[in-house]
Amino acid sequence: MRAKSGDGWDSLLATSDVLGTGWFAASAARAQPGSTVVVVGDGAVGLMAVLSAKQMGAERIIAMSRHKTRQDLALEYGATDMISEPGDEGVARIKELTKGVGPESVLECVGTKESMMQALNSTRPGGSIGYVGVPHGVEFDGQQLFFAQKSLLGGPAPVRRFLPDLMDLVLERRINPGKVFDLELADVGEGYRAMDERRAIKTLFRV
Repeated sequence: MRAKSGDGWDSLLATSDVLGTGWFAASAARAQPGSTVVVVGDGAVGLMAVLSAKQMGAERIIAMSRHKTRQDLALEYGATDMISEPGDEGVARIKELTKGVGPESVLECVGTKESMMQALNSTRPGGSIGYVGVPHGVEFDGQQLFFAQKSLLGGPAPVRRFLPDLMDLVLERRINPGKVFDLELADVGEGYRAMDERRAIKTLFRV
């Protein structure tokens, strides 16, 4: 059963769950008015990062996704460009779209070695990378980062810090983060399988 967005509770739930995490990625990467932002990852957090960058005034938001439903929602949330190529091909497309320079801000919302390398290799010198959580199997070369002149900031998202302002945005109906809930189930196990198999962005469980 597909989830229905609009009763308000889904958006409030998304705010306390994934919106604050995506907001932290955008904040850590210094998304700001007029900037170009790349979002690596098209899961619920990545989509919330797109929405967050838009709310922070980013002029160009390049989303990386290979899934049509997620691409459509990213565009609805404010993405201006879409890249479906992975790895080095994706980095090359980012450089092509930014005239060889790269974006000022990259939001890494996956947490794997491959996605982090994609973020690092895409960012322009002097740019910023915001990541969320604890990346898996990723090692940073401090000397390489220093000479590349790229800043890296992230970790567990301090969601409670952002909640009052984000709740206001939701209650004023200026944003609708609840649209990431695209499947409604009672079976928890099936819900997690659906997300793992990319059949759902985020599963809403109703008891």
